[in-house]
Amino acid sequence: MNEAIIFENVGKQYRLGLVGTGTLQHDLNRWFQTSILRKEDPYLKIGEVNDRSTKGHSDYVWALKDISFKVEQGDVVGIIGKNGAGKSTLLKLLSHITAPTTGHITYKGRIASLLEVGTGFHPEMTARENIYMNGSIMGMTRQEITRKLDEIVDFAGIERYLDTPVKRFSSGMTVRLGFAVAAFLEPEILVVDEVLAVGDAEFQKKAIGKMQDVSSSGGRTVLFVSHNMGSIRALCRNGILLENGTIKKTGAISDIIETYLEDNRIEIGNISELHNFKRLFNRTTKKIEILNVERKSSYLIDSTEPIVYILKIRKKHIDIEPFSVSTFVADSYEQSRVLMSCSDTIKWNSTSETMEMEISITNHHLTKGIYYIDIWINSGDIQTSFIFHDAIYQTITFEIDSFEGKSFNSWNKTWGKSYQKSQVSILNK
Repeated sequence: MNEAIIFENVGKQYRLGLVGTGTLQHDLNRWFQTSILRKEDPYLKIGEVNDRSTKGHSDYVWALKDISFKVEQGDVVGIIGKNGAGKSTLLKLLSHITAPTTGHITYKGRIASLLEVGTGFHPEMTARENIYMNGSIMGMTRQEITRKLDEIVDFAGIERYLDTPVKRFSSGMTVRLGFAVAAFLEPEILVVDEVLAVGDAEFQKKAIGKMQDVSSSGGRTVLFVSHNMGSIRALCRNGILLENGTIKKTGAISDIIETYLEDNRIEIGNISELHNFKRLFNRTTKKIEILNVERKSSYLIDSTEPIVYILKIRKKHIDIEPFSVSTFVADSYEQSRVLMSCSDTIKWNSTSETMEMEISITNHHLTKGIYYIDIWINSGDIQTSFIFHDAIYQTITFEIDSFEGKSFNSWNKTWGKSYQKSQVSILNK
């Protein structure tokens, strides 16, 4: 197959907080070294990787460094990674919004980009005028744009506002129009960033379907950035995982997603790593505090096996009312909860300040996929006097690798239930 996009050792360097190198001396030194002596830019030899969580010791940072990959014509590639990994920078380089500091980018055909709300639109111009302007920039004739106009307007759903200045559009309407223009003006390469999340559910579904049509029937190449693993999995065949401005892995999208989720799961091993917990609520009593969570069941289980984990908690108050442990199972792809499991009421009869218990959830009948759990420690009735003592989310993950599907004549009440009772065994009585 023909290669539509080629990145060769591409890098993008920025000086933090400043334009250029920051000082006249540095600028003159760069000019003298590169223009007079014909040497390599001295400032490309310094700089740190783009790890936004650390302070660092250099004024220079590589938003992207040594990026090399190829995309075949007609392929749909998902680009995933944490915030600040370099996803949007990569797309901006491909779209000529900014130039690479090092390396070369080669591509074949016209590129249509949807990177931010209103990208390429003039706010004072009407939607109709913006459609023609964008088409002209892409090299299309007025007759070609006119032929596509009705399809663009129908897909965007903005017929009433076709002759209204874009500055009066909501962000959702602007995204609808921007995507319709980018998709229907027949570019050879379509580049779409997380901006689709601004649209409603109906539009997102239409947009995913259109990108599938563009790639399968039109043979066009699509690069798609999103944090929604469900959309990435539904649309893309291959993927690129970015981490701190470098490529960590490329390959089939299922493998890329699995690596990404596995890297981001939080599995606490001891009390010293307590800061890794993500607290779900700020307003909790803290009478009881979660100290440790450890998965007891293996990472890979089938739909008939129980989900089992060890929970260690500590009481921080003399009098503790009876409490329960609520477990929420969430789909890592769709990032939505699919199961709630609550224990019976537990009384703190022990004199010890800590309690260790084994939580088991049976009859969950979850289908194949990767899941994580959220945990609440709570007292009272959820309808009237619900009290949170502590709550954490995205603690441990597990994967259902096989689903026991059998034919049936009647629906079993345990299948697909949103609520399931969990069993609790106190380990340190």
